[in-house]
Amino acid sequence: MPNKKNAEKALRQSQKRQKRNDNIRHSMYDIKRKIKKATEENTVENLDDLLKEAQKILDKAAKKNVIKKNTAAREKSSLTKIINIKEKSKTKTPKKTSKKSIKKSTAKKK
Repeated sequence: MPNKKNAEKALRQSQKRQKRNDNIRHSMYDIKRKIKKATEENTVENLDDLLKEAQKILDKAAKKNVIKKNTAAREKSSLTKIINIKEKSKTKTPKKTSKKSIKKSTAKKK
């Protein structure tokens, strides 16, 4: 236990900050879990809304120094990549090959 009044106050302040930071971190993990679950269940409709919410939460966490700015950017990038891959797989079209490309590839082999 602290012996001085200012040490007691500092302890109270650090405990409040710890609770606030824990709540922010918990919301970050929650939204990441929701996005990953939605991608696994093939529900593409609400992925954009979840991504916007995740970006908002990560930006606020970076602003309040709960996480570093580059960490927030990295997390946003990885979540965006997951969502883009999922959306591309939903609207995947077969690649058309032309006769020219086939001729070029066979010419190189000779």
